[in-house]
Amino acid sequence: MLTKAHGVSGELNFAFTDDVFDRVEADYLVCRMDGILVPFYLEDYRFRSNSAALVKFEGVDTEEQARRMVGVEVYFPKALAEEAGDGEYAWNYFEGFTVVDAGRGELGRIEAVDDSTMNVLFEVSGLSGEEYLIPASEEFIDDIDHKERKIYMSLPEGLLALGES
Repeated sequence: MLTKAHGVSGELNFAFTDDVFDRVEADYLVCRMDGILVPFYLEDYRFRSNSAALVKFEGVDTEEQARRMVGVEVYFPKALAEEAGDGEYAWNYFEGFTVVDAGRGELGRIEAVDDSTMNVLFEVSGLSGEEYLIPASEEFIDDIDHKERKIYMSLPEGLLALGES
């Protein structure tokens, strides 16, 4: 998200939660402007931390123009993210994926990822209204279908029953 204007030349503070910006070079970012996804070409950018950068878009040359973009959601071009090539993704990349267990079949959709502790968890909304917390562990992941947005897992017997009374 673009959080605030920086300086008088049109730079913006950009806060992000995905490390894809560290891994892939992009010529443009996609911004949600009035409900429409619009590409904005990067003139320049520099990282301030591992979750923030200053960006300068082509055609945004004044503080006033930059202020009009504050609060705008920013997306990394999906095609470039998929071409990252190193096969590593931030866990929140999987939000929206469907979890399919080898033993129980389709479990539900990953609504969020809890990475507040060392043990990252997928928060899954089940097909019949149940909710699951599933360890986002590489040892449980069998395959990932990026196109169909499905993650195939082999979960240990009894894991989904934990927390049931």
